Amino acid sequence: MTDSWATFGADLHIDPTGAAGLRAGLMDALREAVRTGRLAPGTRLPSSRTLAADLGIARNTVADAYAELVAEGWLTARQGSGTRVAQRAEPRPVATTAPRSRPVRRRPAYSLMPGSPDLSTFPRADWLKAARRALTAAPNDAFGYGDPHGRIELRTVLAGYLARARGVYADPERIVICSGFVHGLMLMGKVLRQRRVREVAVESYGLDMHWKLLADAGLRTPCLPLDGLGSRTGELAGMRGVGAVLMTPAHQFPTGVPLHPDRRAAAVDWARGTGGLILEDDYDGEFRYDRQPVGALQGLDPERVVYLGTSSKSLAPGLRLAWMVLPPGLVGEVTEAKGQVDWVSSTLDQLTLAEFIESGAYDRHVRSMRLRYRRRRDQLVAALAEHAPALRVSGIAAGLHAVVELPEGTERAVIQAAAWQGLALEGLARFRHTDAEAGGGDALVISYGTPTDSAWAGTLEALCRVLP
Repeated sequence: MTDSWATFGADLHIDPTGAAGLRAGLMDALREAVRTGRLAPGTRLPSSRTLAADLGIARNTVADAYAELVAEGWLTARQGSGTRVAQRAEPRPVATTAPRSRPVRRRPAYSLMPGSPDLSTFPRADWLKAARRALTAAPNDAFGYGDPHGRIELRTVLAGYLARARGVYADPERIVICSGFVHGLMLMGKVLRQRRVREVAVESYGLDMHWKLLADAGLRTPCLPLDGLGSRTGELAGMRGVGAVLMTPAHQFPTGVPLHPDRRAAAVDWARGTGGLILEDDYDGEFRYDRQPVGALQGLDPERVVYLGTSSKSLAPGLRLAWMVLPPGLVGEVTEAKGQVDWVSSTLDQLTLAEFIESGAYDRHVRSMRLRYRRRRDQLVAALAEHAPALRVSGIAAGLHAVVELPEGTERAVIQAAAWQGLALEGLARFRHTDAEAGGGDALVISYGTPTDSAWAGTLEALCRVLP
């Protein structure tokens, strides 16, 4: 049988210099590859037989070149370990007179920054079981370019789960899988602009990243005032240029209040009367601790509400899996905006999540995390009552964060004091829309869901030390 590069051994890209087949040319090429760092110390080289077949030269030529480079110290050769690039002393850096860079800021020892669950609680064992079952049962087409709608297996399972757990009307044909809430919002921004929508109202407190995404799509983002009953949706009627509104009705971020039933109805009435759309961010809607979670707004009018959900808070943001439940007329436009193939969401991860939900592991995990986060919130409230009894925790008992109201004018000072203690905190002012009405008070947005169990006690102590 004729030896070929496709038959055996490891690949090595090398271009011998000089006349073809000469040992000196091969040695020069190998020296240069080692000298420049392209072949790192410890890299195992192909056997002399393999490299000779790849280069079309005699095996003895390669063997002799290897032997001489070993003698020179460029390579090492040991029985059973093959030929490898030798470990060489790193050259000392040349002293320069360039100005010294600024010192790197020390990473905080503790963090109560919102935006992430406790990543240490990801259900690795159950996820691995689901992945094995999903991979074993995966049809051949799961390994091809994905359908921009997302895998039908996941869409079918999600339709049942969302209807049962969140009160969503969710036919599989109305679901589109995306790689996170931000991706879904980007797609909706593009579709709305194509529909000649000029303005999307946003809540007066929220994430500026979301407002910027809409602005990047060519949409203006006037803000909708907010109070203790949620967004003042009755004022949508006076916002003439608005064609859609982005809301977090189950648990407003960051203020932590749910949208009052009358205001939910007012939002739907506005959408029906004007032909507008409600973009419902179901931000941690599954995590309510004092009662059963309120159902999604989408259930009131599936034709006027775009429901956006994600696994980022219930499982982990690293999965990059989210979903949109769309009115039928939007499905085609959203998938067209997404592209002809699903280039952002791994089909195998989609199949794993489908199996994870179908097996009941997702429900068990959510219930377990609900108990964990409720204990965290109770411990936070108890610690504040003991160490800072004048401070009030506002918002409902839900989600992964709480708002702690501060005396007027102290927010910035508390955050700076926390930084000196190695504690990362975020203030309420960070989330205020630039066009929002003055007021809102000073407060901290504390994510009790972020720290691991081992760090929680120390984080809570650090917080109490910096509170006024």
